[in-house]
Amino acid sequence: MCGIVGIFDLQGQRDIDVQILLRMNHSLRHRGPDEDGLHHEPGLGLGHRRLSVIDLASGQQPLFNGDRSVAIVFNGEIYNYRLLMAELRQFGHVFRTSSDTEVIVHAWEQWGEQCVQRLRGMFAFALWDRRRHLLFLARDRLGVKPLYYGQASDGTLLFGSELKALLAYPAMPRTLDPLAVEDYFAYGYVPEPRSIFQHALKLPPGHTLSIRAGQPLPAPRQYWDVPFTPHAHASEAQAGDELLARLREAVRIRMVAEVPLGAFLSGGVDSSAVVAMMAGASASPVNTCSIAFGDPAFDETRHAELVARRYGTAHHVLQAGQDDFQLIDLLANLYDEPFADSSAMPTYRVCQLARQRVTVALSGDGGDESLAGYRRYRLHAREEKVRQVMDPLLPAGLRQSLFGTLGRLYPKADWAPRFLRAKTTFEGLARDTTDAYFHSVSILGDAMRARLFSPALRHQLQGYRAVEVLRRHAAASPAPDALSQVQYLDLKTYLPGDILTKVDRASMAHALEVRSPLLDHELVAWMSGLPTHLKLHRGEGKYLFKKALRPLLPDSLLYRQKMGFSVPLASWLRGPLRQRLQDRLLGPTLAQCGLFEMDYVRHLIEQHGSSRRDYSAPLWSLLMFEAFLRQVLPAAMGSDPSGLTPALMSEPLIMS
Repeated sequence: MCGIVGIFDLQGQRDIDVQILLRMNHSLRHRGPDEDGLHHEPGLGLGHRRLSVIDLASGQQPLFNGDRSVAIVFNGEIYNYRLLMAELRQFGHVFRTSSDTEVIVHAWEQWGEQCVQRLRGMFAFALWDRRRHLLFLARDRLGVKPLYYGQASDGTLLFGSELKALLAYPAMPRTLDPLAVEDYFAYGYVPEPRSIFQHALKLPPGHTLSIRAGQPLPAPRQYWDVPFTPHAHASEAQAGDELLARLREAVRIRMVAEVPLGAFLSGGVDSSAVVAMMAGASASPVNTCSIAFGDPAFDETRHAELVARRYGTAHHVLQAGQDDFQLIDLLANLYDEPFADSSAMPTYRVCQLARQRVTVALSGDGGDESLAGYRRYRLHAREEKVRQVMDPLLPAGLRQSLFGTLGRLYPKADWAPRFLRAKTTFEGLARDTTDAYFHSVSILGDAMRARLFSPALRHQLQGYRAVEVLRRHAAASPAPDALSQVQYLDLKTYLPGDILTKVDRASMAHALEVRSPLLDHELVAWMSGLPTHLKLHRGEGKYLFKKALRPLLPDSLLYRQKMGFSVPLASWLRGPLRQRLQDRLLGPTLAQCGLFEMDYVRHLIEQHGSSRRDYSAPLWSLLMFEAFLRQVLPAAMGSDPSGLTPALMSEPLIMS
């Protein structure tokens, strides 16, 4: 696992400033503390930070082909590299190392841009082909590994594993994107392809980008999508057996490493299944790590310990502190963008714990999206059935008017289980299926964002709504039914934008490599084709998976209520974080940036503090945005926080 950076002259072959390239590379030292490497030539600079996992002796980067006409910097792991190496040798390729990085170089020479179709793994890489005068960027199919790119004001293209690498380049504009601000306060993260900065983008998962000097920067090209192709008929038992066999193989190929290896064990179904598979494939006890919370409503350690005892793992538990709030500013610097998933805090700590014993850890990420594990899928499916019944009876306009009015009039009941919250149900039924799902996942709904944003920011949005992110993906979706459709939307947005971003930054902060067997693209493609009743059956998510796992895991774990990996945020913001919340949100940073209506910010704080409403998610989003403005943006501009006002309040607001 590594970090990559690069500079490419879009206008010609100007000399690269090696000191700036070195500074960009050094900004990612945490991703690869073992080694670093640079290559520069007229018009091009490549940088690499290495965390040694495979081929410790000879896997240094940048890595070149035999005549040095092709160079690569690569972040990730290619799990089928040995098979590809054997195949390429049959074509006459000669290898100087035993690294997966060199396999990509020879695959490029053999298959060109189609080489990505052959790669099974997690990756983000930049490849320079001097003969073709071509820079080729690629990102893995599900977006496990990140890749940012952007154009600087001096006509150069920059790229890097994290946004901080681009911000280390002096000519990189630091102008906030108002559409990204809207997206962030809707989703809690900035979905691909945007970043929080107007001139920086994320290469979307499953895409490549081919760039030549002197030509306009093209749009990324998609090379893979989740297919949702239905399977040929198979019995439930056969499908369950195949699911476990495919998972077992995905785990096995991710256990190849020349360094200590372990697993996260949360006590949920997915991580427990991965540990069970690892134990079956390992001759020695598996190292497992868990995080404990003092609040029993958020603590899953007893379930994790059941699995640890059953499989004889070397199990380690870290108690999360109730006052671990110094992480707020640390996380702002770590993520480079505002990021509102509060589980980033325990994720950071469990990665810290794991790194004390291992260099590689397997996780259970991806199971909920592929196998319909989230509760919101069940609720959305119910609403969709009602919506389908009403469609022939009530025209869309009348339905929106009727249920929209009921939703506005009905009192909000944050304290009740969602199925008893009639206000939420009415609001969902007033919308079409994509808008309804957007409403269910939004941190702040449309009305709240309208009240929070200043008139100047609303003017800059020019009517843009964050739901357009989902609408764009829904229009391209191959999913054949309503459940598959929202799974597809999450695989395109929530999974890469939130879950995988959270794990990548938290793990790389500790130079820990995390591998996710349930995100093996062949397994994901196969799971997408399962009939919906084998994913969500009579209100039970992951139906087939749980049934297949019954010989391996106890029913008390498989069929307990899903808890999720979260922190007691509402009580924290009313208790130990209350004063900090008021000081930060009502301090000068938010007041001076010109983005928010401060009276509404005060209203949210007062309503939550008095326990009249649960505004913990919106308030945490504001807290992390404030930390971003205060910690990241001034550093990127080379100024102190007082420099925020001219940066954000210049005319027109935010936009350059």
